[in-house]
Amino acid sequence: MISVERKDGFSLKISRILREATEHQLDIYVFVPKELDLNTKVVPEEEFYHSAIHVQRTYFSDRPYLPLIHSRLARRGELSSEQYRLSLSLYAYQYAIGLEHSCHVLRNEKDGASQESIEELIALAQDILRRLRRTVPNDQTLRKYYVNIDNYLSWSTEQRLLSLVAHLPRGKEYKTAKTLLLEVCEVEHQHRVAQQYNSSHTTEALSRISNKMRLLRRLIEYPVTLKEKTQELGGGEEKMLKAGVTAVVMTTMSLAVFEVRETLGSISLLVILLLALLYALREIFKDDLRNTLWRWLRKGRPKWRRQYFDVHSNQLVGRQLEWFDYRRPSKLKEEILAARHASVTQKEEVVMHYGSHSRMLPTRFLSGYEQTRETLQLDLSLLAKLMEKGSHHVYQLKEGQVARHPVEKRYLINLVTREIQGQKPPHIQRWKVVMSRSKIVEIEEIPQKKSTTSDSTA
Repeated sequence: MISVERKDGFSLKISRILREATEHQLDIYVFVPKELDLNTKVVPEEEFYHSAIHVQRTYFSDRPYLPLIHSRLARRGELSSEQYRLSLSLYAYQYAIGLEHSCHVLRNEKDGASQESIEELIALAQDILRRLRRTVPNDQTLRKYYVNIDNYLSWSTEQRLLSLVAHLPRGKEYKTAKTLLLEVCEVEHQHRVAQQYNSSHTTEALSRISNKMRLLRRLIEYPVTLKEKTQELGGGEEKMLKAGVTAVVMTTMSLAVFEVRETLGSISLLVILLLALLYALREIFKDDLRNTLWRWLRKGRPKWRRQYFDVHSNQLVGRQLEWFDYRRPSKLKEEILAARHASVTQKEEVVMHYGSHSRMLPTRFLSGYEQTRETLQLDLSLLAKLMEKGSHHVYQLKEGQVARHPVEKRYLINLVTREIQGQKPPHIQRWKVVMSRSKIVEIEEIPQKKSTTSDSTA
C-alpha cells in the first residue's frame, strides 16, 4: 500500500513499506495535461530525475517496542552506545512519522475529526512518550542521545497537535477537542522547561527553535537511514558506440574522398567544394546517427543504479535499478489506462514514467529488523513553471444580485502507481493532484474498482 501526501511547496511525499519479499517493483505514472506543452526539450529526462526525484530508505519495524527493549539492555551495559542510539532513533522516527500521518488524516477528514479519534490520538501519543521516559540513562554518553530525542519528540508532538487545533472545524465538539489538545501541548511545553532542554535565547526566537529542531530531526534520521550511492549506467557502452559510429563515418568519408579524387582527377575548385560538402554531411549525420543508435540501444533499459549500505557496518544491503522516461498513453498497459479512466481527449496527455526494481538483503539488516520504509519525494515545481499565471472571473447570481468572484486557474494532474512485492499480484492506485502556479491545492485518492469503465470526467 502506497500513501501520497503534500509536502512543502510543490512536493509530493510518496511512501511505502518494503516487507519481507526481497524483490520489489514500483512504477509511477504522472499524467500531465497537454496544454502545458511538456516535452523532452522543455524538461529533459535527466534534469527531471536529478532535480525532482529524491529517494530515501530507512529501517522499519512492526514491533514498535523493540527499540525500548534494546535501550534497557544498553542501560545495563549489554549493548553499545551506537546500538542504543540506533534503536532509540528508530523508535523516535517511527513515532514522528506515525504522528504526522495521523494528524494529516484527521485534518483532511471531510466532516472534521471526531472527538473519539482525537482522544485516541492523544492517548496513543502520551503512552508512547511515557514509555520513552520510563528509562532515563545515567551514562552521559547515552543521555545526550536521549535528551536530543526526547526534546524533539516533545516539541514535535506540541507542533502537530497545535496544527490540528488550527484546522479543527468550528463545530459543537470544537471546544472540548481544543481543550484536550491544548492540555497536552501545555504539558509537553512544561516538560521541556523543567528539563531545561532549550535556553531562553533559543525559545524566544521562532527561527532559532525551528532550526534547532530541524537539526535534531536530521540527527534522529541519520542512524536509521541507509546510505546510498547512485551510478549512471551505460557509460562504457556510450563510449564504444561513439567510437564505432566515428569509425564507420570516417571509413565512409575516406571511401567517398577516394572516389571523388578518382573521378575528378587533380585538385580543382570542384573537388574542394565536394570535399567541403562531404565533411559538412559528416558533421551533420555523425551526431544524429549516434544519438539515434544510443536511444535505440538504451530503450527500456535502466538508466541508474542505486546501492544501499548499512550506516554502521557499511555492508551492502540492497540494490535498485531505476528508469525515467516520457511515454505515450497509447503505449501504456491496459491496467494503467483502466486505472486512469482514460477517455479519447485524455489520451493526448503527456505521461512521465518513473520505475524502479530493487532487491534487498534482509539477512544483512540490523538485527531485529527485516523491513525498510521508502520515501520518494516528487518535486513538481518544474511543471508549475509551465502553468499560466493569473486568474479569471466567474459570475454568480445570488438573491437578485450579480457577484463577481476571482478564480485562480488550476490544472489536474493524475498520479498512478503500480507496485509489486515478490510474487504477489500488482497493486494499482490513483490520485488526483490539483495544482496552480502557486501551490498544490488538493490531493485526493480515487478508489479503484474491480471492473473499471471509461470515465470521461477527470
